[in-house]
Amino acid sequence: MFTLALKNILFYKGRSITSFVLIFFSTLLFIVYVSMMDGSHESMLKNALKVYTGAIEIYQKGYRDIGGNQYLITDVKSIEEKLSAVKGIKDFTSRYETYGLLSFKNFSSAALVAGIDPKKEEVMSELKTALIQGKYLENGSDNHLYAGADLVKKLHAKVGDKIAFIGQASDGSFAADILILQGIFKTGSFDFDSMASFVPRRYFDELMYSHNKASYISVNVKDLKNVDAIQKEIAVKMPQEIETLTWKTLMKPMVQAMEVDSVFGYISLALFFIVIFFVVMIFGFINISSRVNELGTLRCIGLSKKNVFLLQFYEIFIISTLAVIFAAPIGAYIAYYYSIHPIVIEGISETYKQYGVISDQIPFDFNLFTISWNIAVIYILSFLSILYPVYYINKFTPTEAIRHV
Repeated sequence: MFTLALKNILFYKGRSITSFVLIFFSTLLFIVYVSMMDGSHESMLKNALKVYTGAIEIYQKGYRDIGGNQYLITDVKSIEEKLSAVKGIKDFTSRYETYGLLSFKNFSSAALVAGIDPKKEEVMSELKTALIQGKYLENGSDNHLYAGADLVKKLHAKVGDKIAFIGQASDGSFAADILILQGIFKTGSFDFDSMASFVPRRYFDELMYSHNKASYISVNVKDLKNVDAIQKEIAVKMPQEIETLTWKTLMKPMVQAMEVDSVFGYISLALFFIVIFFVVMIFGFINISSRVNELGTLRCIGLSKKNVFLLQFYEIFIISTLAVIFAAPIGAYIAYYYSIHPIVIEGISETYKQYGVISDQIPFDFNLFTISWNIAVIYILSFLSILYPVYYINKFTPTEAIRHV
C-alpha cells in the first residue's frame, strides 16, 4: 500500500506539489512565529527581573496588602542565615524601602527611597549598569543619592546638587536629611525611572533606625525554571509570619499580559491553520473525487475500505514528512540564529514602555521541545484533512464507484 501511495504522489504531481508547499510554509511559519512569541515573552520577563524585581521576594505577612512599619521584617540576619542553606539560590539581599518627599529649590516629587547594599545590588539588579551620569553608589557614600532619570528631570536637578529628603523612620518618628545627587540611572522602565531612588543601606539604617530590619528580601535563583521548587523550600524554613512570593505573583500584571498576548497569538495562528487545513482537505477531496472510478476498480479486485484509508494516510504522511524535513531545519535555524542575534527595532521600547518593554531587541527562543510539538501539530492537522475525503469515497459501493461519472 505504501508503494501504491508513492506512485499516486508521483502521478498526481499538481496536487502533491500544492500540498507540499502548503505544509512546508505552515511548518516554517509555525516554528518561527512560536519561537519569536516565546522569545519576546522570555525577554520581557528577564529584563523586568534584571531591573530590580527578584525571582523570589520574602515579606512579613501584611506588608504587601496593608503596608507600614509594623509589617517590616525585624530579624533579617536570621532569615539570611536560613537562605544560605537553600540550594539553587544565586544571590539575595535585603532592602529597606520607604516613600518620602524629595525637594530641590522650587520643585518637589514623591519618590520611593530605598536603602540598598550597593555591592550586592551590582549582581542582583541592573542598577549599576543603568548608570547614565555621575557615579554609582558605594558603601561609604553616606548621604549620596542615586536616582532615576525621569525623577531627576521632575526635580530639575543635576549631579552634585543637594536634595532635601523628608520621610518617616521605622519607629514612626520624623526623618529628614540633605542628600547629594551622586548618580543618575535609566533602566528604560518608565515607572521605575520616574519614582525610584537609592541610598546606601548603612547610611539609611542610621537615618531610619532600620538596623536588622527590611521591607523585604530579594532572592535570585540560578535557574528560573526551578523557582517554584526553591520557593517551597524557602517557605518551609521561614517562620509563620513570613511569606515568600515568586515573580509570577510579584509581576502578575505582566504575566497576565503575556498570557493574553499568547492567547491572541495562538488564535491568529489557529485561523491561519484552519485556512490551510481546509485548502489541503479540499485539494485532497478534489483529487479523490477524480479517482472514484480508479478506487472503485481497486475495491472490486479486493481493496478494502481500510486499505483506501491507509492509501490516503500514506500519501499525506509522505508529503507531510517531506515538507517537514525541509521546513523544520530552516525554521530551527532561523530560531537559533535570532536567539543569538536578536532582531533590533529601534524605538520599540519607547513605544511600548508602558507594557514593560525596556529593550529594542526581539530575541527568538530556540527550544527543541517547542519545535517538536509544532511539528506534531502540523502532522495532526494533515492527517485530519484526509478524514472527510476518505469518508466520501467509502460511501460508494465498488459497483457505484465504477459507474460514477
